[in-house]
Amino acid sequence: MSTGLHAGVEPAAFRSLFRGHPAGVTVVLADGGNGPAGFTATSLTSVSIDPPLVSFAIASGSSAWPAVREAESLTVNFLSAEQHALATRFATSGIDRFNGTAWSRLDTGEPVLADAPAHLRAVVTDRIEAGDHHIVLALVVGAAGGGHEPLVYHAGGYCAAAPLD
Repeated sequence: MSTGLHAGVEPAAFRSLFRGHPAGVTVVLADGGNGPAGFTATSLTSVSIDPPLVSFAIASGSSAWPAVREAESLTVNFLSAEQHALATRFATSGIDRFNGTAWSRLDTGEPVLADAPAHLRAVVTDRIEAGDHHIVLALVVGAAGGGHEPLVYHAGGYCAAAPLD
């Protein structure tokens, strides 16, 4: 491992560290004008309450990146603990992720998962190139649902979050 000011940690060490850091699981859906696209994201972050901003990262080589790059707005769909198959579907490359997936469009046109217990509608405000990913910053303009047991990604697999009492 290098300790230089501008050197990075080895990829294996970086992955190993973050495998031990649990993250909530969402599916981001967007339509950049060529039909819906989506991907599983564990990088969703609440950035600001006033104004309500969120961010997430997407790989520059992701099949969903062109839609996210072109879309003015999108949805972030929160998954519940039993929806690991849906998370796996939207994390799998080379398949039609929407085939057999219940989804619809909001009145404003964004795609949304029918079975997601909660979702945000957000207007993209910025896309920032960051290494092999892009960070997307978005203003939350709508929210629905909630009160579910969330799906969590930890140690290389999906699990449920459990309260400690």
